[in-house]
Amino acid sequence: MFDFVRIVADDERGLLSRDGKLVRLIQPGKFKIFNWGDHYSAEVVKVVRTELPIERARLIQRAIPEAADAIKIVQTDTNEVAIVSLDGEPKHVILPNSARAFWSAVTDVSVERIDTSVQLRVDRRYLDKIDVARTTAIVAAVVESYEAALLVVDGEVKERLKPGRHAFWAVGRTVRIAKIDLRPTPLEVTAQEILTKDRVAIRVTLTAFYRVTDPEKAVLASADLGNTIYRLVQFAIREAVATRTLDEILAARDSIDTEVRTFVAGRVAALGAEIGEIGVKDVILPGDIRELLNKVVEAERVAKANLIRRQEETAATRSLLNTARLMEDNPLLLRLKELEALERLVEKVGRIDLHAGEGAGGLQALLSNLYRLDNGDGGKKA
Repeated sequence: MFDFVRIVADDERGLLSRDGKLVRLIQPGKFKIFNWGDHYSAEVVKVVRTELPIERARLIQRAIPEAADAIKIVQTDTNEVAIVSLDGEPKHVILPNSARAFWSAVTDVSVERIDTSVQLRVDRRYLDKIDVARTTAIVAAVVESYEAALLVVDGEVKERLKPGRHAFWAVGRTVRIAKIDLRPTPLEVTAQEILTKDRVAIRVTLTAFYRVTDPEKAVLASADLGNTIYRLVQFAIREAVATRTLDEILAARDSIDTEVRTFVAGRVAALGAEIGEIGVKDVILPGDIRELLNKVVEAERVAKANLIRRQEETAATRSLLNTARLMEDNPLLLRLKELEALERLVEKVGRIDLHAGEGAGGLQALLSNLYRLDNGDGGKKA
């Protein structure tokens, strides 16, 4: 007994071959055939939502006519895209001039064809069916409210896109969505070494702000607007520094800002943008020049401190002179000064001894001799 037996499940189909030649499509169930001479062989394959190589599919259809209804071959023409759905769920996007095959014995295979030659924009209902990130046939972008976007087809600007989601067929054409940020953009111009008029090598860093005012002009005028403006600012600062000495640069940074802004503003306008603020952040000096400047600043501070000290000493001397003149004309004032000096002196005295013996005078004599003034005739008035 040489029976050939195969069990085929509901989600499978069998391909029966005789001496290597396909002869029959085996349906689900138990398949049995007399295999005298071992001429038969069978291949069991899954057929639920399954794709098979296009060459294999065409071979099966030619060899087994009854297999034609079990396989769906999708062939697209030039400028045609096909969306293949399996059991109503979009699964595949077939590009132009392509062919793919799917088992349709169990799965419902439906095809929606799109002529991209007459339709540039991708309909929104297709976007819900297609994974845009996984196909090269669609160029898509989301335009934010602070952005301007231009649709460029084969190098030509077609339209300005409004904020929102956009998608276009890139079949038989080159499609690009150029997005431009309309907000003020900071631009940090890093340090570059420049020779001043007096041949001192310094490094200057700047911060600039620019904003796109004409998106169409900006896209067509420069491939990289930010880099172009960066180079213009570099040229401007080199020109401003090379025509000034180091002292002029350190003393007139505001005028340098104005000069750089004037240089850049006219040229940036031709690029569809405008310049906001430009400011010099740092002027970095060579080490030896920096040490010399520090010594100069230190010497200036010392000289200023000496001047202030001399001015204070002069004012103090003048004040003493005025006081002496007042005391010369007013003996009472002189005596008050003496009493103030005596008071400060007494504050430092820890103990006073009074002798009450004969001829000592005691406390009464001390108090009586504390205050005496010349009465004008050489006598003393107590």
